[in-house]
Amino acid sequence: MAAVEVFESDEGHYETRPHLGLVSVATEPTPLRSGRSLAQRRAARARMMRRRRRTLVGLALGSGLAILSFPGHAFGGVTGVGLPTDLANSSVLASGFSYVVQSGDTVSSIAKMMNPLDPALARRALVQSIDSTVVVPGEHVVIP
Repeated sequence: MAAVEVFESDEGHYETRPHLGLVSVATEPTPLRSGRSLAQRRAARARMMRRRRRTLVGLALGSGLAILSFPGHAFGGVTGVGLPTDLANSSVLASGFSYVVQSGDTVSSIAKMMNPLDPALARRALVQSIDSTVVVPGEHVVIP
């Protein structure tokens, strides 16, 4: 490594035009990179990657548990009358709807529209809901 030195004149003041000379310094050369060694940097990077993986796995598990905490009928469970939700969505009458009884309707025919797979279960729920086994045309029935 080299340095630049300014020479003073004999009178004790700097000349108007200083003389520049190259002076060599006898020190060890500085390394290209200072700080932690390569092994330490690699170990730190490996720790960081393990931490990232743990965080990612934790987020995945947490979101999976959050999804599973929803009620079962939201993901293909069973409705109140024992009908799977995919069939209940495609059936004529869904839970919570209000049905106006038409002439010729019976409790059994309404139950068959509610749950085509097991109308007996739907009939029991309907009879329990309206407290009667007889329906009258024009009557509003809330589907259980």
